[in-house]
Amino acid sequence: MSAHPTLPSVDSTFRSNYQRMFDAIQEVITGKPEAITNTIVVLLAQGHLLLEDVPGVGKTMLAKSLARSVNGSVHRIQFTPDLLPSDVTGVSVFSPQDHKFTFHPGPIFANIVIADEINRANAKTQSALLECMEEQQVTVDSITHPLQKPFMVVATQNPIDSEGTFALPEAQRDRFMGRISLGYPDREAEISMLSTHHISEPLDALTPVLELDQLHQMIEQVKQVTVTQRLSSYIVDLGRATREHPYISLGASPRALVQWVRAAKSHAAINGRDHVLPEDVRAVAPMILSHRLILTRRALSEGVEPLALIQDLVSTTPVG
Repeated sequence: MSAHPTLPSVDSTFRSNYQRMFDAIQEVITGKPEAITNTIVVLLAQGHLLLEDVPGVGKTMLAKSLARSVNGSVHRIQFTPDLLPSDVTGVSVFSPQDHKFTFHPGPIFANIVIADEINRANAKTQSALLECMEEQQVTVDSITHPLQKPFMVVATQNPIDSEGTFALPEAQRDRFMGRISLGYPDREAEISMLSTHHISEPLDALTPVLELDQLHQMIEQVKQVTVTQRLSSYIVDLGRATREHPYISLGASPRALVQWVRAAKSHAAINGRDHVLPEDVRAVAPMILSHRLILTRRALSEGVEPLALIQDLVSTTPVG
C-alpha cells in the first residue's frame, strides 16, 4: 500500500505497527494485499471475520498468519459434525474432593480464535458462538465468564454447496463484521509459492511483530477516529437502501450499520487519517454486506451478482 500523510490522532507509530503486521502476513500470503488489509481492518475494529472460499486457497493460512503476528493467546477449533457446544465454551466438572463444580474453560478463551471450517458443525454447536461473539462472555450453568480482550473469531468456511456443510444461521452470519474470499492467486504469485513452499513452510518463520499492549493502543486510536453526522446519515441511507431494494429480501441490520462505522474508522486509520471519508465507507462495503444480504428468487433467477448489486447501491446512494 502507498504511504499516506498521518494526522494528529493517527501517529507514525500506529502506521509503523500496521505496516509490520501487513508485511509479516504478506510473507506467508502472497498476492492478496486487499485480503490482508481487510483482515487487519476487522481486527483493529474489534470485529470478527469470516473467510469463505473453496478448499486449498489459504483461508486457514491467513487466519494462522494473523494470529501469529500478534503476541497473544491463540486457539484453533476444528469444527466437525460431532463437535458439542461444551467443546467450544467449556464445561463445569464436579470435584469430589472439594464438593463443588469447577469450570474448565474451552478453546474459545483466547485473544484470537480460529474456527476452522465452521460450517461443518451443526447449528446447535455454531450457536455456542453467539454469546461469545456479541457480548465477549460465556455463560455456563448460569455463571458468566468474561473472555479475554481483545477477542476475535476468525472463521473459515467452504461454500455451502460443498459436501458435508451446514448453512450458518442468519444470527450467526450477522455477528461477523466482514466476510472476504481469497480466490486463486495470480500466475506470478502461484509460481513464487511453488518455488518456496515445497522447501519450507513460511508460517514457521513468522514471529510476533506486535505485543498485546501495542494492539490495544492501536484499537484505542481507531476508536478516536471521527465520523461526521453526514457520513453517519450516509451509512444509514445505504442500510435502508438494502432493505428497500426489490432484489433483496433481507437487508443490512442495525448491527451491521454499527459494524460498518467501526470498519470505516479502522480503514481510515490505517490510511493515515483521523476522520472517515466516503471512500472509507465504500471500501469496506463489500465485506460488510456480502454475507448479510439475501437475494430474492427473482434476483437469483436473473443471475444477479451480490457484489455487483452492492457496488450499484453504494454508487447510486448520495452522500448527504
